[in-house]
Amino acid sequence: MQPTKHIIGVTALSLALGAAFGSAHAEDKIKVGLMLPSTGTYAALGAAITNGFKQFVTENGGKLGGREVEYYAVDDESDPAKATENANKLVKRDKVDVLVGTVHSGVALAMAKVARDNKTLMIVPNAGADELTGPLCAPTLFRTSFTNWQPAYAMGKVAAEKGHKKVVTLTWKYAAGQQSIEGFKEAFEQAGGKVVKEMTLPFPNVEFQPFLTEIAALKPDAVFVFFAGAGAAKFARDYSAAGLKASIPLYASGFLTDGTLEAMGDAGKGLLTTLHYADGLDNKKDAAFRLNYAKAYKIQPDVYAVQGYDAAQLYQAGLAAAGGDPSKQDAVIKGMEAAKIDSPRGAFTLSKAHNPVQDIYLRQAEGSANKMIGTPIKALSDPARGCKM
Repeated sequence: MQPTKHIIGVTALSLALGAAFGSAHAEDKIKVGLMLPSTGTYAALGAAITNGFKQFVTENGGKLGGREVEYYAVDDESDPAKATENANKLVKRDKVDVLVGTVHSGVALAMAKVARDNKTLMIVPNAGADELTGPLCAPTLFRTSFTNWQPAYAMGKVAAEKGHKKVVTLTWKYAAGQQSIEGFKEAFEQAGGKVVKEMTLPFPNVEFQPFLTEIAALKPDAVFVFFAGAGAAKFARDYSAAGLKASIPLYASGFLTDGTLEAMGDAGKGLLTTLHYADGLDNKKDAAFRLNYAKAYKIQPDVYAVQGYDAAQLYQAGLAAAGGDPSKQDAVIKGMEAAKIDSPRGAFTLSKAHNPVQDIYLRQAEGSANKMIGTPIKALSDPARGCKM
């Protein structure tokens, strides 16, 4: 008798869910606007976010909120000058139900203004600009990634706990880099350390030698940097070639080594970074996510794929709370605010400013992987300075 009861129960539940999701406009599809880079430096990141988002939809029967999904995509080219026009294509021309994007913080800031002015729901699956969930926070704006402050703050704590007292920092002179330095400095100096020199160079300049020469002369206890992509790989190689790796520990937010370890070669071996995702996490969700992703796309997922996957999960939670009707925006927002996302990174909730409250992992580079070796801060919430919600 038990199996029969189980089947009846599942069928009844399915009918109930179908009725809830299909109560209004059942014939309409959910219109998802993906504004991500598909060309240029960040193209691979945009592809990973898209793959992750679509993977969740596939696992959910090809639907969100009980309805089929229709995608509208625009290549943002990581160009802030084109961001407003590109966002308007999705919001005003295509009238998407949700705007998902992007990687480049400057582009995301312009997108957020378009979305806010048109009362369109927006989910940021990567850009870490502190402003998005700080001074520019809005009821319709959500993020499934991180603030620049979060992983850097955790590394400041780690560096202090390792006994370092004097640290030199280096980054490109742009928002992501400078906000990361501020996060590191806050935690490190709260713990009694001192950032003795803050060095910057224009983005995307990779002429690091003058800075390496100055670091060697200053002889700090450690160095903290923020670099990503090809520039990160070159910096690590130059740091090692200058003979500094063996004498002055190098720390960074995880973007230094995510997707760049093969290009770094031996220069990347053993590097310590902090991020909200790592290789070797011990949870079933991550194992299933990685297996399905590898089957679908023939490559291993990364943090960007996780963030795209969670953007879809978060929107699904909102639609479920609204009976599958995206026009019931207040209900969608309440559902998203209350959601506990079962992420491959580990479960997380959202802060009042709509930013993930999440564990930050300490990772060590090993081969092409960033292996989790600790959790220096659990459930870290961004301070969301300037947010009035």
